[in-house]
Amino acid sequence: MKRARLFGGLAAIALAATACGGNTEPAADEPAEQAEIRLWLNGPDTPQPMRDWLVDNFEEQNPGATLTIEEQQWEGLVDRLTTSLSSESETPDVVEVGNTQAATFSTAGAFSDITGMLPELGGDDLLSGFVEAGSADGKTYAVPLYAGSAYVFYRKDLFAESGLEVPETMTEFVDAAVTLAEDNADVKGFSGFWLPGQDWRDGVAFVWDAGGELAVEENGEWTGALSTPESLDGLERVRTLFQDASGAPKDGNEAEPEVPFCAGQIGMMLRPGWVMGSLADKEVGCPKLAKQVGVFALPGSDGEPAPVLLGGSNIAVSAQSPNQELARSLVELMLSDEFQRQYAENGLTPAKVSLAKHLGDDEYAEATRAAVTNAKLTPAAAGWAKVEGSRVLEDLFVGIAHGRDVEKLAAEADETITRLLSGS
Repeated sequence: MKRARLFGGLAAIALAATACGGNTEPAADEPAEQAEIRLWLNGPDTPQPMRDWLVDNFEEQNPGATLTIEEQQWEGLVDRLTTSLSSESETPDVVEVGNTQAATFSTAGAFSDITGMLPELGGDDLLSGFVEAGSADGKTYAVPLYAGSAYVFYRKDLFAESGLEVPETMTEFVDAAVTLAEDNADVKGFSGFWLPGQDWRDGVAFVWDAGGELAVEENGEWTGALSTPESLDGLERVRTLFQDASGAPKDGNEAEPEVPFCAGQIGMMLRPGWVMGSLADKEVGCPKLAKQVGVFALPGSDGEPAPVLLGGSNIAVSAQSPNQELARSLVELMLSDEFQRQYAENGLTPAKVSLAKHLGDDEYAEATRAAVTNAKLTPAAAGWAKVEGSRVLEDLFVGIAHGRDVEKLAAEADETITRLLSGS
């Protein structure tokens, strides 16, 4: 049923775009004094001070217009976008989408063509993989907003108590995770390496490190690739971590890692840089314990950084927005050097390569840069958002966490992924 709703919704988006002239004849703007621009931002990656800056500067540059920022949760985002983007009365004007979701909505006609804006938005300075993800048929519909490659946060004090050094290979990493779990078995729910059951976004690093893939393309057709020998090797390593190193909920997701960390239940976790701000926050974190945190890039089997998922977001103008020019002005402001620099200062990779220098030179910045050197994106299939929306990957990893047969689970996941990517 979920797949049927998704396909039907994307078809409705395409029909709505065609009915109103598609992306070639956007609706005329309302007068600025009557225009309320709605921006969807997802999760906590864009901190409140950045949101305040955006509202103040947008309204100053566009007298009479107002900007309302509505926070969305990543969970269930594809379904909400599918519904909202197809309706002129319900659509936000500008939306943040995951870089892995951009291709599907761009192909479906959900976004306005902003190809002509590329030079003023940054041109060749923009993260090229994210531009590619937001492009279809030679036109660009979504541009990068920020990227966030994950790295390992670890408790220096627990490493010292267990006599551990920072691991330099994948084998050493897994051994350290198991050792931490064994040495802290008296702490209820303790994880040598924190890996909630649904967390495929971190778990895929172990598949990639083993030479596996989520899906592959051959002769223009995409098929699932989780049941290849290489992918199965990576999934077996995930099984080991679930069984011997992680005390995280087997049905849980990776949200709010500061809660178990501040409860003293985490030795290591693979998270994006912004998590450090949560750990150090007086309201939601644990500043004293956060002082024990060190970071390093997840090591691969070859001793180089492992290929972790390069997460992040694209930004796009809804094709159904009645405020096309003001929406484009907002996108331009969000790609400005001043706004993008703030992402770097908050530990995220900015949309513009030239601004990465503002990440700083401390151990967090060094870990970010090291993680990015070998980071990967999810498959560049136009229908990849359907795969994520189906939760087939969450189901796969939860099944592994519960001890079910890895080979059988992978084969079932491949069948579903292939069907979704073929559009059947």
